[in-house]
Amino acid sequence: MRDLKALDNASRLLMTVALRPVQGDRFQPTGFPSLGAATYQTKDGQKLLVESAQSMANRLEATCWDSSKNAPVAALSGISHVTVNRKGAFLTDSMLEAHRINSPYLLEGKDRKFFDNLKAELGGLEEGPIDRKKLAEVLLKFDVGSLIHGVFLAKKELAGGRLRIARALSAFIEASGVNVAASGGVKNDHVNPSGDTKSGFGNVPFSRDEFVAERIDCHINLDLAQIRGYGLAKNAEELLILLALYRVRKLLDGDLRLRTACDLEPVDRENVIASRPKEFKLPSLTDLEAAVKTAIAGCKDSMTHTTVTFEDELKKGKATEAETEEAGEDDAGESSDE
Repeated sequence: MRDLKALDNASRLLMTVALRPVQGDRFQPTGFPSLGAATYQTKDGQKLLVESAQSMANRLEATCWDSSKNAPVAALSGISHVTVNRKGAFLTDSMLEAHRINSPYLLEGKDRKFFDNLKAELGGLEEGPIDRKKLAEVLLKFDVGSLIHGVFLAKKELAGGRLRIARALSAFIEASGVNVAASGGVKNDHVNPSGDTKSGFGNVPFSRDEFVAERIDCHINLDLAQIRGYGLAKNAEELLILLALYRVRKLLDGDLRLRTACDLEPVDRENVIASRPKEFKLPSLTDLEAAVKTAIAGCKDSMTHTTVTFEDELKKGKATEAETEEAGEDDAGESSDE
C-alpha cells in the first residue's frame, strides 16, 4: 500500500465523505430522549445531526469485532483487549464496552485480578503530573482501542481518577439543507380494533418524522499529533494510525445501515480523499489489512489478550425496562465521556 509518509508533517487527518440513502431520499436521524432529532441553524441554513460522535466511535470499534466468534476479526488477531467470561461462557469484551477498560464488568466485579494488575501497572501515577507515556504503554498492553477511541479511568484507586485519554479518532454524520418528511401509519389490530391500547390491543395511529437533505456528509478527524504525543515507539505509533485507517475504511466499505430507516452509502467509496493533508487517499481495505497485520506482528511483545471473570449478581437499576428501551432505541451503546 501507499506508505504513510504523507502524514508525517500533518497534525490532523481530515476527511469528508459524501453519503446518500441507498434507496429513495428519506432517512431517519439519531434521536435523543426529550429532544428528538437534533436540528440547528447555521450561516448556511438548517442542518441536522444524523449520527453523533459517541455513536460513531462505537460503530468504528464494531468494525473490528467478529460477533460469530466473539473475537477480533481475523485481520486484527493479536491486538490487545480484555475478554469477560461468566459461568464459563463469553459475556462481553473491552472492544464492545461503551467505556472500554473502564467497564464495570472489568473494574467492579468480585474478581479483582485484572483491577489489581492494572493498578500495579499504573503505579507511580498517583501523585504529580500524569506520565502520559507510561499511561499509553499500559493502555497499549491491555486495550489498544483505548488509545484510539479514548478512555476515562474514573476510579479513585487508579491515580485518583485522573487518567483520561481523549478520542484520537472521531467522526460524525451531518446533513445540510434539511426538511422534514412527515408521514405516519396505524398499528392495526384486526381482531379487536377498539381494544384497550394501553395493554397493547386496538388500532393505534402514529406520526413519523423522517428527513430529506441536499447533502449528507460523514466528517472524520484523526488527531495525529495526539498519537505522536503518547511518546510510544515508532512501530506502535504506526500501528495506531493503521488501526484508525482500517476502522474508517471498514466502516465505509461495510454496512452503514444506522437504523431501520437510515441506510446510507458513500457516493464514491473508492476515492476517499483527505482535505488535510491534501491529496492523501484512504488506502483500500486489502492494503490496510496487509499493513495492519505486519504492524501487529511488530508490536506483539507490547500487547496481551487478558481474560477475566464476572460472576457477580446482575442487579437491575431504577429505570424501568420500557424507559431503557425508549432511551436506547436509536443510540444504544453511546459513550459520552471520552
